[in-house]
Amino acid sequence: MNNTDNNIASQQHIVIIDTGCANLSSVKFAVERLGYGAVITDDIATITQADKVILPGVGSAKHAMNNIKEKGLVETIQQLSQPVLGFCLGMQLMASSSREGLLVSSKDNQETPCLNLIPTQVLPLESEGLRLPHMGWNTLTIEQSHPILTGINNNDYVYFVHSYAAPLSQYTIASCQYGSKFSAAIAKDNFIGCQFHPERSGDIGSQIIRNFLELPAKELVL
Repeated sequence: MNNTDNNIASQQHIVIIDTGCANLSSVKFAVERLGYGAVITDDIATITQADKVILPGVGSAKHAMNNIKEKGLVETIQQLSQPVLGFCLGMQLMASSSREGLLVSSKDNQETPCLNLIPTQVLPLESEGLRLPHMGWNTLTIEQSHPILTGINNNDYVYFVHSYAAPLSQYTIASCQYGSKFSAAIAKDNFIGCQFHPERSGDIGSQIIRNFLELPAKELVL
């Protein structure tokens, strides 16, 4: 990173939303390795004023959404106009709803409403008999050109850990095959989500994070 890049990085305010889930520190370290500073917070004013916002998450959609509601962050996240990047469960929270945890025999069997930022649904991954969760390295297929995928090629490997996924849709910018094809990355306007873990995906993941951090701060990207 040259001096100009260092100046740009130091001037940016990068926020990682504290969703009450694990894995926040590893996301922060991944950003800092690229020369950027980042703060983990659930403070509404700090999130609103950020140049870039990262929505991380591991665990269940219901637990994460309950945390987000309890922190009063639903409307705050929905109204963000700067680039927002979701990691793994963070991507799933961008969908309209999640079927995670649904039991056919349950009388109180309702989908989990999510943030409704990207109109897609999170469904059980159709692995066609392959072991779940889908855990480990797998390849990407680029479905649409997008700035977040600059320098990323078909068959580049990234790291997944999940049992639920968004189906292919008009918002799919990259897909992956594990028994069946699913959305590995989705995007709408300033909201972008990666089903995989960029912070655990080596050089390819670092490139994706860098691409995100280098996006113009208030630009709608798709």
